[in-house]
Amino acid sequence: MKNDLLIRAALSQPTERPPVWMMRQAGRFMKEYWEIKNKYSFLEMCKTPEIAADVTMLPIDLLGVDAAILFSDILVTAEAMGGDLSFEQGVGPRFANPVRNMQDAEKLDVDCLDRLQYVADAIKVIQQRLNGSVPLIGFAGAPFTILSYLVEGGSSKDFKLTKTLLNNQPELAHYMLQKIADVTIAYLNMQVDAGVNALQLFDSWALALSWNDYQEFSHQYNKYILSKLKRTVPVISFCKGSSVFAPLMAEANPDVVSIDWNADLLNIKKSLPEGIAVQGNLDPFVLYADKPVIKKKILDLFERMRGEDGFIFNLGHGIMPDIPFDNVKYAVELVKEFRY
Repeated sequence: MKNDLLIRAALSQPTERPPVWMMRQAGRFMKEYWEIKNKYSFLEMCKTPEIAADVTMLPIDLLGVDAAILFSDILVTAEAMGGDLSFEQGVGPRFANPVRNMQDAEKLDVDCLDRLQYVADAIKVIQQRLNGSVPLIGFAGAPFTILSYLVEGGSSKDFKLTKTLLNNQPELAHYMLQKIADVTIAYLNMQVDAGVNALQLFDSWALALSWNDYQEFSHQYNKYILSKLKRTVPVISFCKGSSVFAPLMAEANPDVVSIDWNADLLNIKKSLPEGIAVQGNLDPFVLYADKPVIKKKILDLFERMRGEDGFIFNLGHGIMPDIPFDNVKYAVELVKEFRY
């Protein structure tokens, strides 16, 4: 591979500078994304390998980041299991058949990998396009996050239905989580077989949980997944709430823990076991700021992390749709100019 910075950093090997990629790097802040999005529905984009490859390549071609991440969505596993998924403009994902009781949960199909074949096909097309230039990151949603969408029927501000389920019907929650975890293992291993160079597990809504509930309903399933993966590629574990949950996340034995912007990255790194890298953790809202501010915040982070192997530069979460493209490009260029 011509540029293996991300792989080396993920494996806590020395790098001459931090590798850079950003969550949601192929997204709505790019006019080129909209040129594609205006022709197709979101799910059509995910399910058509050539289109998924076109979108995946945008940040490689336009930003020059050090890694591509598969263009897809964390909810494709839930759809494959039987969720009636749609995406509404301005609303987000919707499941027309939310899971509210054991009868609903029993309908969730774990033997559904063939319905996700389009993802493996997209990976093969993307790798042909990348031609060994940079690594390709595959991903999946973590079980608790997927469960929350299935139970709520979409996005939620307070996760009231999900948390009521965890409290009143924990056995139903565990039944669902085990099913989702088994599908996730098969799905991620399929991505490894198809040719991804790294994996990321997204537990986007873990922040909704208390420490004890995170241990019971999230951590143990993430740990189970990581124990069953083909560990021929590095694995990154991400959740909103990682500044709190990082010690538990490390217990699941990922190669990298991705940290939100609420914590001091060096303090977290020092608290983790030797050999676990960190990814993060610039507040994405910094990218709305003037360029001198962006420069100072990134360089301050780099000074803090100077001398540390195992550091991947990223945001604490994804790029927002209205962040100026020029600011994102400027941030990437700053990182690429930096040297330890």
